[in-house]
Amino acid sequence: MTTSRAAELVRQPGDSQRATFLELFFDLVFVVALTQLSQGLIQHLSWSGAFQTLVLLLALWGIWIHTAGLTDIFDPQRPPIQLLVTATMLGGLVLAAVAPEAFGRRGPVFAGAYLAVHLGRSVFVVLVRPRQQVRRLYVRQLIWFGVSAVPWIAGAVTQDSARAVLWALAVAMDSTATALRFPTPGLGRANASEFAISGEHLAERYRQFFIIALGELILVTGLAVSRSGLGADRSAALVVSFATTVLLWRIYIHRAGELLGTAIAAARDPLRAGLAQGYSHLIMVAGIVVTAVGQELVITHPLGHTRLAWTAVILGGPALFLAGRAIFEYAVFARVSRDRPIGLLVLAAAAPATLLLPPLLAAVAPAAVLAGIAIADANRARRHPSEPPSPPGGPS
Repeated sequence: MTTSRAAELVRQPGDSQRATFLELFFDLVFVVALTQLSQGLIQHLSWSGAFQTLVLLLALWGIWIHTAGLTDIFDPQRPPIQLLVTATMLGGLVLAAVAPEAFGRRGPVFAGAYLAVHLGRSVFVVLVRPRQQVRRLYVRQLIWFGVSAVPWIAGAVTQDSARAVLWALAVAMDSTATALRFPTPGLGRANASEFAISGEHLAERYRQFFIIALGELILVTGLAVSRSGLGADRSAALVVSFATTVLLWRIYIHRAGELLGTAIAAARDPLRAGLAQGYSHLIMVAGIVVTAVGQELVITHPLGHTRLAWTAVILGGPALFLAGRAIFEYAVFARVSRDRPIGLLVLAAAAPATLLLPPLLAAVAPAAVLAGIAIADANRARRHPSEPPSPPGGPS
C-alpha cells in the first residue's frame, strides 16, 4: 500500500471522534469472554482459580485496550481497518471459547490466538506503511509482543502452576511495556503524540466496555434464575442481584463517568490520564466478574450455608468495583469521595457476620453499602451541581 493511501487510513483532525457501530459490535465478544471467566471461576473457586482468572482477564483486556488504541489512531470506517478489527474479533471469540480450558488441554490454542491477534495487528500496520510516527509505534509493539511470545509459548507447552507463572510473566511484560510506552533499543520510548489520544473517543470506548461488563452480569443472573427456578427465596435473590447491578451502573456513571472525555482532554498528559483510567476500568470490570460469581451463588443457594469462599466473592466483587471507582474518581477530579473508602471498610467489617448468614442475606450487605454510596453521590450533586473535572497534574 502506498504511503498516500496508508495516510488515508489514519484519522484526520476534522474527523468525528465518536465510537462506531463496528467497535460496539467488536465488544460483543467480551460478553462471552467475561461470562466464560466468571463460569470458570465459580468452578474453581480457590486462590489458584482466582489467579488463573486474573491472568486470563489481563490477556483479554490487553486485546481490547490495544484494539481501542488502534481505532483511536486509524479510521474504523475504512475497509482495511474494518477487516483488521473483524479479524481481531474472531481471535477474541476463539480466546473466549477456550478460556475455561486455557489452563488445561486448550492452552496452546489460547496462547496461539493471543499472539496471532497482537502480532498480526502490529505486522498489518507496519506493512501498510502509515506515516513514520505511527509506524514506529507499531514496530515497537511488534518487538515487545515478540519478546513476550517466549513465555506465552513456553507456558503453552507446560502444565498447571508452571503455565500460570509463565503466563503471568507474559501479561506482566505486556502490561508494563504499554505503561512505559514500549521502550525499545534504537527507537526509545513512544511519545504521547504517537498514540493520538482522543478524549472523546477513548471515554466512549471505556463506557461501552463497562456497559458490556454489566451485560455479562445480567446474563449470568438471568441464566442462574433460568436454571434454578423462581421460588420465593430465589425471587428475592433476583431482586437483590438486579438492584446491585443497577447501583453499580449508577455509581459508575455519576459525574466521573459523564466527564471522562473532558478529563482526558484537560489533562497535561492525556496518554497518562487515559492509561490511569484504563487501569481503573480494569479493576472495576474484575469486580463485576467476581460479583457475577457471587450473584450466581446467591441465586442458586439463597438459603444455604455461606462458605468463606462465597463470602469472599459476594463482598469482594463490590469491594473491587469500589476500589477501581475510587481510582477512576481520582483520575478525573484529583480527589476521592470519603464514602468510597468508608464503603470498603464497612464491607470488610461485615465479612465475619456474613459467614453466619445465608447467602441471600449476605448479599444484602453490599447492596446496602452501594445504595448508601449512591445516595451520598446524589446529595453531593445537589450541593455542587456543576463541578468541573480537574485531573491530577493540572490542565494541559
